[in-house]
Amino acid sequence: MSCMKEATHASIDCTTVLSLISGCSNFVEFGDPEPLLGTPCCDGVTNMYKVASDSIENRRSTCNCMMGFITMYNPNATAVARLPGLCGVSLGFTIDPATACDT
Repeated sequence: MSCMKEATHASIDCTTVLSLISGCSNFVEFGDPEPLLGTPCCDGVTNMYKVASDSIENRRSTCNCMMGFITMYNPNATAVARLPGLCGVSLGFTIDPATACDT
């Protein structure tokens, strides 16, 4: 029965993921200024972490959204990859185009 409950978690959509990290747009585009804890960027990354860690499905969905984001929009991939560390969270996956989100 617990498997059924896990399956009923609504997965996060990419619009929500991008909305959460929208405060990081200058850093993602230009690589500076680095976000600080307590700023809209880090608050968004922290909220993304909270949603992603709610369920395996949300983590996978968040991962897939981030991989799509860096592939489609070609932002500063190094800056995007650094966001979780700068904001003091671990998303449970590496932000890199080679990351397999299904694992």
